[in-house]
Amino acid sequence: MTTVVRTIHFARKARRKRLVVGPEVPQPKPAGRVPRIARLLALAIKYDDLLRRGVVPDLSELARLCQVTQPRMTQIMNLLHLAPDIQEEILFLPLVEEGRDPIHEHMLRDVTRTLEWRKQRRAWISTRNRSAG
Repeated sequence: MTTVVRTIHFARKARRKRLVVGPEVPQPKPAGRVPRIARLLALAIKYDDLLRRGVVPDLSELARLCQVTQPRMTQIMNLLHLAPDIQEEILFLPLVEEGRDPIHEHMLRDVTRTLEWRKQRRAWISTRNRSAG
């Protein structure tokens, strides 16, 4: 014998009972939004996958499909040059509750130009601290 346990409740609407399956209270919306730099990095990861699988032949075609210029697409894809731990930190930045994002893609351009991950980490820490203060 199998026992299934599930939360249900009955709601009254227009004088009749109705069975409602699921949580009683709707889930609240998160307070804030994902920082734009995190969304751009996620897009860069997705675009890289499309290029590697051959779904899109090259970066120029990808830029055309996304309706951005080829230099802008290069700026977005350059985020993949960051050290993996920096990428992870960017993807898990806290939600922005109000106002402008503390870290912008433009702030990371010098960091992405640096090839050594050790130097990138120092530059990232400096950039992160400047944006926090």
